[in-house]
Amino acid sequence: MLLTAVAMLCFAANSILCRLALLSGLIDAATFTTVRVASAAAMLVLVIWLQGRKLPRATRASLLSALALFAYLVFFSFAYLRLEAGPGALILIGAVQFTMFIVAFYEGERFTPAQWTGVGLALFGLVYLVLPGVSAPDLLGAVLMMLSGVGWGCFSLLARGAQDPVAANAGNFLWCLLPALLVGLFDQHHFAAAAAGLLFAVLAGAIATGFGYVVWYLALRDLSAAQAATVQLSMPALVGIAGTVFLSEPFTVRLLTASVAMLGGIALVFSRRVERSAA
Repeated sequence: MLLTAVAMLCFAANSILCRLALLSGLIDAATFTTVRVASAAAMLVLVIWLQGRKLPRATRASLLSALALFAYLVFFSFAYLRLEAGPGALILIGAVQFTMFIVAFYEGERFTPAQWTGVGLALFGLVYLVLPGVSAPDLLGAVLMMLSGVGWGCFSLLARGAQDPVAANAGNFLWCLLPALLVGLFDQHHFAAAAAGLLFAVLAGAIATGFGYVVWYLALRDLSAAQAATVQLSMPALVGIAGTVFLSEPFTVRLLTASVAMLGGIALVFSRRVERSAA
């Protein structure tokens, strides 16, 4: 439970650190992504080195994982140029879970009527969140965050067969370095890198991402798949609270309603999976 709580706090911190750095203009999105990638890679490689192990060789599957991971990282940063922390985290988690639902259905898993009700409820929450209105999040930002969530969902699915997740992720982050640098070159007219912005990026990469991944994989040893998926639903709530406290962002009725619908719907899907597996 302690490891799981620490991992969720680390993952929630990614949204707060990214939003805090970009909102203040302390760093640009491309540079934030590059520094975050490099810092996460350094942390994970250090863990591998301390354990006296070697990085795995690159394969077609690992390159696809790295591509999905990079999509998550780069769209995440650019989305937070336009989104507040709370709505961004909610859209991210919603897109992740919908991606995994679609793949599960494609692979032959069939949902019960109650599960379809949960999917519909979650979809309603997402649509309601992004509908035009005074408190609606920026549409382009929402689309970018959805793409980020799709990337993370695909990355999670591709990582299912990894024998050594920490070593595999170390390699994935190293592979992300080159495309991150290329994005920085294309976006160099927006370059900004104050000391505080770089510090936030390093913290997001080394601690919230790299260290968070290590703790999460340790926690996963004692969690079922349904428990692991369900506990991640706490992340948007953590981000929403932290965004209100640290970024003075409003926690609107729209966000609250969408959160209840989306997270409740997704939880309903996974609760039914738990019941079925227990039977």
